[in-house]
Amino acid sequence: MNKLSRPILLLALCAAMQGAPAQERKQEQMVQDGIAVKPLKGGWARDILAPEERVNEQSAQQYLALMNQAQQKGALVPASDARVKRLRAIALRIIPYTARWNQDAQQWKWQVNLLQSDQVNAFCMPGGRIAFFTGIIDKLKLTDDEIAAVMGHEIAHALREHGRDRQTKSTATGIASTLGGAALSAWLGVDVRGAANALGQLTVLKFSRDEEREADLVGLDIAARAGYDPRAGIALWNKMAALNERGAPIELLSTHPGGSNRIEQIQAHMNVLLPLYARARGTSVDRLPAYRTNLASK
Repeated sequence: MNKLSRPILLLALCAAMQGAPAQERKQEQMVQDGIAVKPLKGGWARDILAPEERVNEQSAQQYLALMNQAQQKGALVPASDARVKRLRAIALRIIPYTARWNQDAQQWKWQVNLLQSDQVNAFCMPGGRIAFFTGIIDKLKLTDDEIAAVMGHEIAHALREHGRDRQTKSTATGIASTLGGAALSAWLGVDVRGAANALGQLTVLKFSRDEEREADLVGLDIAARAGYDPRAGIALWNKMAALNERGAPIELLSTHPGGSNRIEQIQAHMNVLLPLYARARGTSVDRLPAYRTNLASK
């Protein structure tokens, strides 16, 4: 290999490994209601790799299939159940405040369902398709405020189109790592494509953790406006930390930031969130009582 070709290959590698994701990282943040978020619209890569219509159609099909499967297995909790009524009542209070973070939410056909499962989990698909697992409510003994914190978080993922972003970044990173690994292998004369793919996956995980932080704050914003105490977010992650203290994944290799990291961020934004909650409750911050939670199951 001549001396000129090596710099060219290195440039190709850098471009491949950092091209589309790097453009996303350079995207300027905006501050809305005291919370730093990435702009929703724009980005040719997302429009090509994860068009909105396709993502919405896929999520609708997946949600319907999941609910049908759960019903067949007797895992779909009926609408008459008190827990389902509780979830839907909380959602009805939160939903009116979602459009401030994504105008399209006004046209979403919202759904809220509960699945019988020990999983400590919940999600909201694009288009406002929400599902909770009984495990997260029962094991963590969630208060209404804490359910609102979870629900707000999951709704925020849909509002900020994180699903589209992850699909875009995953596809772009896969392409980039393949091209970059091939270029580096050709330059070194050694097959390093596996290492390049691993590096690409770490890049995707980093983006995922950033999205989780954004969802925490946006979720608490809409919950607080609906009259739910944002301090519930701190109680929630303390409960999560206690539940996961054994065998918790290393943060670098996790799609979720560590509990202490999230709590610090939430606390740092209490000066923004608490006034929203106080106003919704018709009082002032200094008159708010201390937050009280339930003890989680052991």
